[in-house]
Amino acid sequence: METKRINLALQGGGAHGAYTWGVLDRLLEDERIEVEAISGTSAGAMNAAVFADGMGRGGRAEARRALDAFWANISQAAQTGPLQPTPFDQYASGWNLDHSAAFVAFDMLTRMLSPYQLNPMNLNPLRGALVKSVDFERLEGCRAVKLFISATNVKTGKVRVFKSGEITPDVLLASACLPFLFQAVTVDGEPYWDGGYMGNPSIFPLIYGSDTPDVVIVQVNPLGCDRVPTTATEIMNRVNEISFNSSMMREMRAISFVTDLIDDGKLDSNNYKRINVHWIEAEKQMKGLGASSKLNARMDFLLHLKAIGRDAADGWLAGHFDAIGRQSTIDIKERFL
Repeated sequence: METKRINLALQGGGAHGAYTWGVLDRLLEDERIEVEAISGTSAGAMNAAVFADGMGRGGRAEARRALDAFWANISQAAQTGPLQPTPFDQYASGWNLDHSAAFVAFDMLTRMLSPYQLNPMNLNPLRGALVKSVDFERLEGCRAVKLFISATNVKTGKVRVFKSGEITPDVLLASACLPFLFQAVTVDGEPYWDGGYMGNPSIFPLIYGSDTPDVVIVQVNPLGCDRVPTTATEIMNRVNEISFNSSMMREMRAISFVTDLIDDGKLDSNNYKRINVHWIEAEKQMKGLGASSKLNARMDFLLHLKAIGRDAADGWLAGHFDAIGRQSTIDIKERFL
């Protein structure tokens, strides 16, 4: 059986990270695939940490079980919260929370008051789910998978990439810290916000920090939209999609530029690494989900996203496994330039 190694780049996206759960579950099922390193942001960072901890504890089967348990813990933590879809939401918009009175009130409050006013005790339900799901002491010494977790330094505006051996609950919470919802997370004396502002996810750590030339990007946030948004909610959703894809698109353009120079013989391939870029996406299905659904952690919704992710990964494996190690399976120029 031919085995191929890949690196994974996992986007953030709140509850939409359950789609990535499905992708990882399908990849773990295929023993032809080995993962050398993962770069993750926000929900992607949490998926990455759970994946690595599970692999270090007991290999593929344990990593799948750990991811199942983590998302069950996320759903359980959200059950007692007010952000639940109403019957009308489920009828009219599927999984969005747009007609939930609690969500509308919460959305308005976060536009007027900061999390330092709304949540002075700085409570974060994600912390309990993480501590329950990941053995951070074991993860500190785990080298089954290299980890690169991105967070944005509030003061400098620069991305910081935390590496294997540096991953703590605070690092993961920093990577997922949306500034309108949570107070900045302090790590090593520095305040951090969501890594998606500067790297969603960061690709460069996979180029410099691993031997594998193949990077598989698991896309959560849609790149395109079918029509011009006209309502305030639609406009805000689209702004979020664009802003959380912008850093990755810049890195893709840089990769394309360097690849052209290598292929044209203008850069020595012995000194510069040629990257094969692959893409696992379900843009058609994800386009219909509004930003409010990223706060919907009902288990039926998470399982729905997991199924979409498994199907997307299954299709990618069927169509592109042979190309791993040889060439990119997307046209970077067509998609990003």
